[in-house]
Amino acid sequence: MNHPAPDSAVPPASHPATRLLRLILLVALTGAIAWAITHRDQLDMAQWESWLLTWGAIAKPVYVLLYALATILFLPGSMLTLAGGAIFGPWMGAGLSVLGATLGAGVSFLIARHLAGGWVEQRAAGMIGRLLAGVESEGWRFVAFTRLVPIFPFNLLNYALGLTRIRFDHYLITSLLCMIPGGLAYSWLGHAGRAATTGDGEAIRAGMWALGLLAIALLLPRWIKRNRETKRHLDTNTLKALLDAGDNLVVLDVRDQPDFIGENGHIPGSLNIPLPELETRLNEIRNLGKPLAIICHTDRRSKTAFRRLDTLGIGPVFLVTGGMKQWRLDRHPIEK
Repeated sequence: MNHPAPDSAVPPASHPATRLLRLILLVALTGAIAWAITHRDQLDMAQWESWLLTWGAIAKPVYVLLYALATILFLPGSMLTLAGGAIFGPWMGAGLSVLGATLGAGVSFLIARHLAGGWVEQRAAGMIGRLLAGVESEGWRFVAFTRLVPIFPFNLLNYALGLTRIRFDHYLITSLLCMIPGGLAYSWLGHAGRAATTGDGEAIRAGMWALGLLAIALLLPRWIKRNRETKRHLDTNTLKALLDAGDNLVVLDVRDQPDFIGENGHIPGSLNIPLPELETRLNEIRNLGKPLAIICHTDRRSKTAFRRLDTLGIGPVFLVTGGMKQWRLDRHPIEK
């Protein structure tokens, strides 16, 4: 059997040549992003349109590549989507925009995973923990949630997700599908704007389409967020059944200590961290490494704790509806 010569093999990641290549690419990427962000105020939709039209028959692939590059370099995609709708029409413009955004998101993901993980981690430190926890517990569903509900900046999110364990194909397909609503809304808006400026008789119809799709794009994230939170609510009977089954679950009681040990009692084995102390005891909560069921007297304080921990990427977390008041009404065991 013939073996390839040693110098024909791909250098390992620890090889000096590989490290040097990564350093060069990282410096180039950082410089390009810095330049793009510095000059982003000079970008104008009319200039984009006139420049794209000079490409004639290949304007569409040029637009897709330009959109991908803008995504990689942290430039706002909304302006390009508007331009796409104005130039190519609402449906074609939306399709090209989503394709370009998906291509750029995929390249950003691969850069973070294979090239610039440390650089991304420094700039996305605040979101990495939540992304890791979310992807670990929900996989592609969490990626869909972050695409439809803009809780993180889009361009930075593309890089940050490259540091998670999500499969690339799952990430790419989910991103593609979940960017369609926003792409359609902004593309129709660009088309409506062009129709209005040119005196096209279809301007009113195009405007109605644009407003309708924009309303859907704005309301859909709120509905998804509310639906997602509701699925992580536990009633007291379900919590009792999970505890009886020996599920790997920690009950976190966020009432003040006098209430926890007072005559109202608490759930046996629960952990008491009063809501005002939550921020100072985050490391203690993280070190538990288990799902959390958060409870208080009713569910007012526990809702606040639920949202705080969820925002910080600690969890999975569940909200116990009805609180200790309902737990006692159901005659479940109480410890004082």
